[in-house]
Amino acid sequence: MSDFPHVLPTYNRAPMAFERGEGSWAITADGTRYLDLGAGIAVNVLGHANPDLVAALTDQAGKIWHVSNLYKIPQQERLADLLVAHSFADTVFFTNSGTEAAELAIKMARKFWDHRGQPERIEILTFEGAFHGRSTGAIAAAGSEKMVKGFGPLMPGFRQLPWGDMEALKAAISDQTCAVMLEPIQGEGGIRPLEDSDLKEIRRLCDEVGALLILDEVQCGMGRTGRLFAHEYAGIAPDIMMVAKGIGGGFPLGAVLATEDAASGMVAGSHGSTYGGNPLACAVGARVMEIVAEDAFLAEVGRKASLMRQKLEGLVDAHPDVFDAVRGQGLMLGLKCKVAPGDMVNAGYAQHILTVAAADNTLRLLPPLNITDEEITEAVARLDKAAGSLDG
Repeated sequence: MSDFPHVLPTYNRAPMAFERGEGSWAITADGTRYLDLGAGIAVNVLGHANPDLVAALTDQAGKIWHVSNLYKIPQQERLADLLVAHSFADTVFFTNSGTEAAELAIKMARKFWDHRGQPERIEILTFEGAFHGRSTGAIAAAGSEKMVKGFGPLMPGFRQLPWGDMEALKAAISDQTCAVMLEPIQGEGGIRPLEDSDLKEIRRLCDEVGALLILDEVQCGMGRTGRLFAHEYAGIAPDIMMVAKGIGGGFPLGAVLATEDAASGMVAGSHGSTYGGNPLACAVGARVMEIVAEDAFLAEVGRKASLMRQKLEGLVDAHPDVFDAVRGQGLMLGLKCKVAPGDMVNAGYAQHILTVAAADNTLRLLPPLNITDEEITEAVARLDKAAGSLDG
């Protein structure tokens, strides 16, 4: 028998496994408790084993799991109604992941122009540092060498611009541009928020030439910033938006939200998914929406974010050789490091705290949105000890 790993070795996995979770804590088989500031990479918005989500899943699991999209799915219609009621969108398509949502967003934008008799209008402008998933279409959109090297010819029709460079966008956008696609806050790219004024300008430029605006809120959406969706701070709306991660609270689920106009080219047979929007996923997703979309819940996210940011600013001041700055919005925060962020991740393991490295020398902090004040205080204390082990 081959010694090659039975699980394809595409991950550099940490040397621990978790048997169960409770709220903001992930617990190993021997009972060791880790304070989880990664939340499955911004997925577990209501923490581990949240009783509301367990109840929603268990109730649906005892009824029906999967029927495919050959039939009406009431749970899917319920979640779509909630998303439309709380967003710019008129319609929703459900996927299993953010990557699948990105693929549909690209198809929808290009189909929009084909439907209008301009099939040649395919170019989508994107930004350096972006991450839209790992399918061939999504890596072509991002264009980074790390993701595209070795995978052969890429899907054509994408042009990457410098992050946040409005002059470059003005020079590139034209009446032949299909769409502009971006994350309001880059996650994998290093917790880099786009200025509200820049988002307003991008919306204006798209309107000026008739291009669609596609927002990727897979990581920054679903209450992560203290608003249901990050673009709301800028007072603008996209034409198409990708959502995933937090929408399922840990159950695989994604979605593409769109205006009626942007989706007008998508007719019966133009797209599909065997599992997307199945009863299990949508029962959980609807419960997540019912909780996260509440004004009081979002206000608490904002309050906790202010508390956490204040404490992190003190952490940066206390360890000037380790950290450079705090950045981000809401509970999507990053510590720009002067050391390798992977070193801080590993130092955190010794203090039983989980964080996530990102590009631009940044440590990501993406806790459950219902983390308590006491857990925030404990988290920063553990980060302080971890940083102390790297000082000087």
